[in-house]
Amino acid sequence: MQRAQGFFMNVNYQKILDETLVGITQADVKPSLLLHSCCAPCSSYVLEYLSVYFKITIFYYNPNIFPEQEYLKRVDEQKRFISILNEKNIDKINFIEGEYNPNVFDELIKGMENLPEGGERCTKCYELRINEAALMAKEMDFDYFTTTLSVSPMKNAEKLNKIGGELAEKHKLKYLFSDFKKKEGYKRSIVLSKQYGIYRQEYCGCRFSIG
Repeated sequence: MQRAQGFFMNVNYQKILDETLVGITQADVKPSLLLHSCCAPCSSYVLEYLSVYFKITIFYYNPNIFPEQEYLKRVDEQKRFISILNEKNIDKINFIEGEYNPNVFDELIKGMENLPEGGERCTKCYELRINEAALMAKEMDFDYFTTTLSVSPMKNAEKLNKIGGELAEKHKLKYLFSDFKKKEGYKRSIVLSKQYGIYRQEYCGCRFSIG
């Protein structure tokens, strides 16, 4: 991989994912995957896509979400969607809810409150959530970990995969490199949201993304 300005450049993450999935298919054994989910709508396509290949546990860790009522609404919707899928799937999707402590997020982004959306404040938020997923994956001995965040056209897959890859190396884990917006993943998430009546929020999550 070529590096420039701290990013993995010119990498086709969908191709890497395709190659990984081929290897898993040939091995004929479903590995375990801890999938950090930012919300039910983003998880919809990813769960549909990856449940063929993995035994999946959703890890819902999003202390950035504001206000608390919105967090509760989103986490309940995630649980509801998983229960719908579990009525249809042979391999059940498990669920772990991380701690909701907005103070962790607030402390992390101090001094970055006025930065534009999509900048360094957001990168810190990605790092916080993906790192927590890595720690959980290590603690519970998952074969892989990854995040649904890249399904959004507003999220930079290079940043997310760089974070995931570095954390995997640090914690001696396997990160599932991916860009879930490819293969029209985002469009599929919209279709699935309509099909299952999933609540689609109007802002990313933190108070800075409102409006």
